[in-house]
Amino acid sequence: MIVRHLGRVEYADGLALMQSLARRREEGEGEDVLLLLEHPPVLTLGRSAHREHVLLSEAELGARGVELYETDRGGDVTYHGPGQLVGYPVFDLKPDRKDVRRYVGGLEEAVIRTLADFGIQAGRIPKWTGVWVGGEDDPNAVKVCAIGVHIRKWITTHGFALNVRPDLRHFGMIVPCGIRERGVSSISELLGRPVELSEVAPVVAAKMGEVFDAEVVEAGFDLETVCVVVARKTPAGPQVLVLDRTPERGGFPQVVTGRIGAGEAPPEAARRELFEETGIAADVRPLDYVHAFGMGSEPLFVREHAFVAEVPPEAEVRIDPSEHRSFRWLSPEEAVAEMPFAGLRRAVRLALKQLGRSPEPRPRAFDSLGAGR
Repeated sequence: MIVRHLGRVEYADGLALMQSLARRREEGEGEDVLLLLEHPPVLTLGRSAHREHVLLSEAELGARGVELYETDRGGDVTYHGPGQLVGYPVFDLKPDRKDVRRYVGGLEEAVIRTLADFGIQAGRIPKWTGVWVGGEDDPNAVKVCAIGVHIRKWITTHGFALNVRPDLRHFGMIVPCGIRERGVSSISELLGRPVELSEVAPVVAAKMGEVFDAEVVEAGFDLETVCVVVARKTPAGPQVLVLDRTPERGGFPQVVTGRIGAGEAPPEAARRELFEETGIAADVRPLDYVHAFGMGSEPLFVREHAFVAEVPPEAEVRIDPSEHRSFRWLSPEEAVAEMPFAGLRRAVRLALKQLGRSPEPRPRAFDSLGAGR
């Protein structure tokens, strides 16, 4: 079992990565992988979800910066956010593990054993999937871990969400998992002290190995990269530099991006990439945004550090035609809409916010992922 500790992952990027790994497993390639990560605030609707269990309108969710997705996992509505450890096991259950109940029970068991290591006695409530503290007859029973999975050709996707130290008030936006009768808690609340994800994730990985009888192999990132949002202020308002990659390099629009070299610090790499890709020598400022994503069909696991560079309106842009076919200065709204990846969209928004202008996100609350993909 390859375990990847990814840190922060945008929900859309996490889905793409998970599905890429699942396609490889369907083709008989790769190995069982457990992704452990953290999402920004997002609500997800499972296949049996009731829309009325989302208690805020799409406009209210957008104002709070909360995205909403329809997914192909089982279950009702679930919240993901900072302080919650999300686990995506991409396992091939063939040939001798083809039992859905056994698989879900294994996820529950791994979490139950994890909580026991932290001195928390947890268990199951048969009529409600997940991990609970308190029994079925206890009106004060609380859910600590939600579980929702999708299995296609006996390849698993989606997984579990263990509350370590999330802001529990955010669960007030929904009827968690459609269960009105009971509440939600976290490891930190139950222990009465803050607990970090970094404390819990290695324990979860070890317990998953125990339950699924697998050797746990920790794997790092294949690439460390930077992205630099280049912005300028004009009489018409701020503009963002968008580079159009050549067809040989994917053909998609992006901000300045590039690899961090051996022995290179992220700010140093950001300044170098900015000059190499645009001919502009300028200071870069960190956006305090580091996220992970998958690149390519294999895929490669990438951790990216985001920066912003403010340049004068007259700054001359010189691109390398072997890498970019053109460049454009766009409004913040246009630049966000052009970005092909969720992490780059987030970086542009954060950059403009730091410069004093935050682009309004386009109303695209639902992003449907058809069942069976």
